Amino acid sequence: MKDEAFENSIIYQYNQGWSIRRLGREYHCGRNRILRILRENEHRRTMGVNLLKEPRVYPSKLDPHKEHIQDLLQKFGNITTQRIYEKILEKGYPGKITMVEVYVRKIRTAKSHPVIRCVETAPGQRAAHDWSEYMIEFTSSEGREHKVIFFSYILAYSRRQYIEVVDDKIQRTLMECLVHAFMYFDGVAREIKSDNQKVCVDRWECGQPIFNRHYLGFASHYGFRPLTIHPAKPTENLKIERPFYYLETNFLNGRRFRDKNDLKEQLRSWLTQVNDARVHRTTRRKPIDMFIDEVPCLLPLPTTHYDTSLIVYRVVNQESCVHYQGYNYYVPGDYLFKSCPL
Repeated sequence: MKDEAFENSIIYQYNQGWSIRRLGREYHCGRNRILRILRENEHRRTMGVNLLKEPRVYPSKLDPHKEHIQDLLQKFGNITTQRIYEKILEKGYPGKITMVEVYVRKIRTAKSHPVIRCVETAPGQRAAHDWSEYMIEFTSSEGREHKVIFFSYILAYSRRQYIEVVDDKIQRTLMECLVHAFMYFDGVAREIKSDNQKVCVDRWECGQPIFNRHYLGFASHYGFRPLTIHPAKPTENLKIERPFYYLETNFLNGRRFRDKNDLKEQLRSWLTQVNDARVHRTTRRKPIDMFIDEVPCLLPLPTTHYDTSLIVYRVVNQESCVHYQGYNYYVPGDYLFKSCPL
């Protein structure tokens, strides 16, 4: 078998234009042997015999079980090779698992990935928002890393982006960041898509999201339609996921920050001088240029912004004070011992 493959390889390379000397050097054999192989090949050609010898096919211990293996792969796409080996052992397979691994690797079809389509929308039609966390080392902290949370809001048409550094991911923070983004763009998109997060979506019923009532009230105040992605499908919000990658590779890469305030200052400059001015790889235009076409299509801001204040109730003590986060605040004596909103 080895000699046949060796001779066939020499004949093939000779037909490709290799010289006798090169064949001897590459295959580590003498000139006379190569000439003998070529003469025998020429003789077979004149006698009408096939140029290349048909390789012999040897029977395998796995042959009686190959059909069963194919059935298992068709029924259970994620079945492991170990489990296939156990199943054919029950059918009388006498060999080892190595032969099964080679055969399964050869015939197993790779999982087909769903086609990802990035849907383009009209100017002012849609925006998206999300969070992302990074560990960043500040020069003032002597090598210690700090967790920094970024909020991002992006207009789907122009790809113009607003990014803010926040301390947490609670609902009040989200609403405050959205208000800042609306003011930054001087308008509101007609649809705003979010990640499937608890501050926006309470639960799913019958394949539909049940939005949080506070978030719905916020959306009604600004007139936009809330949207969200399906659970475990982040590719539905690619227009917000990809810019985070650009933030990571461009803004956070090759820069040093003294502290969080320095990070915020550099971020503001980067948004206008770099992120707005770059040529987007999909639109082939600068986001700031496309924003000129989009801004007239945004919903106008209301006369008053949504009140995102945190309201808690405290009882006025005997000193006519309410206690909140370690501080005492004086109130008129008429509210003594009453529960008051703060």
